[in-house]
Amino acid sequence: MKKIVLMAMMFATGIGAMAQDEVETTIAADVVSQYIWRGQDLGNVSLQPTLGIGYKGLSLTAWGSVGLSEPSDTKEFDLTLAYTKGGFNIGITDYWFNTPEERYFLYDANKTSHVFEANIGYDFGAASIQWFTNFAGNDGLNKDGKRAYSSYLELSAPFKLASVDWSATVGAVPYATDFYGVDGFAVTNVALKATKDIKVTDSFSIPVFGQIAANPSTQKAYFVFGFTLQP
Repeated sequence: MKKIVLMAMMFATGIGAMAQDEVETTIAADVVSQYIWRGQDLGNVSLQPTLGIGYKGLSLTAWGSVGLSEPSDTKEFDLTLAYTKGGFNIGITDYWFNTPEERYFLYDANKTSHVFEANIGYDFGAASIQWFTNFAGNDGLNKDGKRAYSSYLELSAPFKLASVDWSATVGAVPYATDFYGVDGFAVTNVALKATKDIKVTDSFSIPVFGQIAANPSTQKAYFVFGFTLQP
C-alpha cells in the first residue's frame, strides 16, 4: 500500500511539473507618464496592469488602465483571446471603457461601451505587420454615418543599439472613421521606443522605457516615459 501511495504521489507531482512547464502566466504592471495609443492621447500618468495565461500558443490576457494624476481619465479594461503559431498570430479583443456607459455588462449595440476588434498579423523577425478591425460594439462612423468597421494597420521593426532594445513603428488608418478622427487614409502613429533593464538585485531588474511618438494626422507629438514591474 505504501508503494502504491508513493507512486501516486510521484505521478501527481510529475503531472503538476508538466502543467507548470506548459502553462505560462504573466503578471505585470506598467506605469507611464502619458497614455498614448495608436497616436491618440488617452490620458495622463497611468497604471496599466496585465494578467495573462498561455498554453501552446493560445493565450487569454486581461489588461487595464487607470489614471493616477487625473482620476477623471477614462478607465479601461480589455480582454484578449489570441493564438500564435510560429510568426503568425490572430486574436479578438474586447475593449471596455467607462464611457459613454459605466455598466460593464451592458451590450446593447446603441449604448454599450464595449468595442470588439479582430486582428491578424505576422512577425518576420526583422519586422512585423498587424491589421486590426472593429467588428461590433461602440465603433465609429464613416462619412455616410454608417458603421465604419474602423481599421488600423501597423508595421514595426525591432533592433538593438548601444546595448538598448529599440523598436520603430509606423501605423495608419486606411479609411474614414470618427473612431480615429480621420476623413480618409491617414498616418496616425510614428514612434520610436527604447527599453533598458535596470538591475536592482542579482535576481530582479526593472525594464525602463522611453518613447517618442507623433501623429502626423493631428500634427501632435508626445514623449512618454515608463517602467514595468514584473515578478
